[in-house]
Amino acid sequence: MSLIARRNWALRLSIILNICVLLYVCVHFGSSGPWVDDGSMNWESQPLQQVQSVTKNANESQRPPGTITTNVEAKLTKTKSETNNKLPPIVKVEATNRIKSENNEDNGVNKADANRPLAQFNQESSPLAQPSVTMTIKDAIPCIQNSLKPKRAQRGDYWVLYNYVPMSMSVQCWESITYTTHADFTFLDNLEPLLKRWQAPVSIALHAPGTDFQITLESIKYLRTCGSSLISQLVTFHIYFSNKHVPKVVPPSDKFLNSASYNCSLSAPWANNHTKMYKTEKKLVYPVNVGRNIARESAATYYVLASDIELYPNPNLPSKFLEMIRRNNQPELNKPNPKVFVLPIFEVEKNCQPPENKTSLIQMLKAGTAIPFHKKLCSVCHNIPKGKEWQQTSETNELHVFHVGKRIGNFAHWEPIFIGTNSDPMYEERLSWEGKSDKMTQENRNEKNDRLSTNDV
Repeated sequence: MSLIARRNWALRLSIILNICVLLYVCVHFGSSGPWVDDGSMNWESQPLQQVQSVTKNANESQRPPGTITTNVEAKLTKTKSETNNKLPPIVKVEATNRIKSENNEDNGVNKADANRPLAQFNQESSPLAQPSVTMTIKDAIPCIQNSLKPKRAQRGDYWVLYNYVPMSMSVQCWESITYTTHADFTFLDNLEPLLKRWQAPVSIALHAPGTDFQITLESIKYLRTCGSSLISQLVTFHIYFSNKHVPKVVPPSDKFLNSASYNCSLSAPWANNHTKMYKTEKKLVYPVNVGRNIARESAATYYVLASDIELYPNPNLPSKFLEMIRRNNQPELNKPNPKVFVLPIFEVEKNCQPPENKTSLIQMLKAGTAIPFHKKLCSVCHNIPKGKEWQQTSETNELHVFHVGKRIGNFAHWEPIFIGTNSDPMYEERLSWEGKSDKMTQENRNEKNDRLSTNDV
């Protein structure tokens, strides 16, 4: 009897299960249509690059034609209005009447062409070959943007902290000129007066071996906390030291930036530390050309002025130079020869202020309060072709090419400071400051370049 009862229960259970299955099938076959994903689950997200591209194109389409929204002047002006910090205005070349679509970001220039010097583009391919009042700076300067992301790398016998403290302002490669220079912490008192005249990006490589590293960090903190806001906006600091004289502690860049404050009631860190330098105690040489190359190759812009931190350019030089490049109304600018733009250099007496313009400079030369640079040490090193004629020309509102010279004959030992690009030869890093003639090897590899001097710089 128990066996029969069990069979009956199994039969009843089987019947119930079959009825459930039948009802389930009937319900689904009787629905109005197939199952559709309502999109509530993001099974396959749109690629980030595509999203950014769509957003960018939408923003570009909203720009008024004939305008460029990214330039140093606009950024500094915006910062000044936000912080109510009264900074001297920057005169920047107006970008008007664009002749190319803003949506065409690379302007048809591939990376191989963009890395070539502007002067090496032939007449057919060069955007400067057809002078036009409607050409913009962006049209005239094909370039690839350099990254300002902090990184560590070894360079020969040196460790380099590239972009250890990057500038806060985003500057496009075509919209300014970078002043590239080198120093140790004892020369940093020159940075703020230099920047007040230059008012454009600065890339500086600081030599900081051993215990000099910590004082260098304190000096950067002082400048960014207690100095002009232009320091944090426009200056990128790189630091380098020998692999035999590595500092005990090297904090990551972001950690340093988060703690970069200074008690401004204290004196500048470089004020009383000249005799305590690690470099001096260990009798180390100053690797000047290592610093020059680090600062120059890390510049954010296509054009660079590789110079020494104690050399102050005349105000408005970046804007005037870029306007000359944009106008492109002289045949010297269109020759296929590689070219650099040289700057005459002068020394002024210690108790005198640097001249603001060429007119003031000529007056100081006549009064004897200014002389050609290194006149008493190496007059042939900085004597420029047509130097006397240059002094006799009157100052004008626009910059233009005054003379095209070569490093030959009486000027074979010429060591000019010039505006160029990173396509120019690098400096010989085996030479030191103590050995002098530190720029000679670079100049020897640069002999065929046209050296264009301008009227007012």
